[in-house]
Amino acid sequence: MTDELTNGAAAPQAEDQQASQFMVEKIYVKDLSFEVPNAPAVFNMDGENNLGMNMQHQITPVSDNAFEVVLHLTLNCQQGESTIYLAEVKQAGVFTLAGFDPQGVEFLLSTQAPAILYPYARQVLSDLIQAGGFPPFLLQPINFEGLYMDAMRQRAEEGAEGVNLEDAAGEPRHLDS
Repeated sequence: MTDELTNGAAAPQAEDQQASQFMVEKIYVKDLSFEVPNAPAVFNMDGENNLGMNMQHQITPVSDNAFEVVLHLTLNCQQGESTIYLAEVKQAGVFTLAGFDPQGVEFLLSTQAPAILYPYARQVLSDLIQAGGFPPFLLQPINFEGLYMDAMRQRAEEGAEGVNLEDAAGEPRHLDS
């Protein structure tokens, strides 16, 4: 008898799993830029390079359950006042979410979606830097969940319209990481 349940808790669990869905529909490069403004002189420069990284992500509704998430990474390599290279990528994806409350939607789009996009962006930047004549550069892993929680704490501390950590999430919006 395959229709019989041996554990009373099994049926609601199965229904919850079917009701909530998080799917990756498409992953793509939305924008890409690489500049070496002082080439070829930069290839003969001696000294220590300083690398700065800026990261942001943007969430835009596409339809009722679909959202575009764009992870924007900028790497700026400097030596003193001279720019060695500037590399930027906007790695994007379309994600479909169903069966989540608004807080769950924001959490997933602010943590899981960027975590899925990041390895793609990291690879694109690494390949771009190497193709530009520089040694390969590997960006370290990022804890997007930790960044999200830090942003929620900061928002709560700033008293953003009575927001607290328990209900800090709301409708999907543009967030900086």
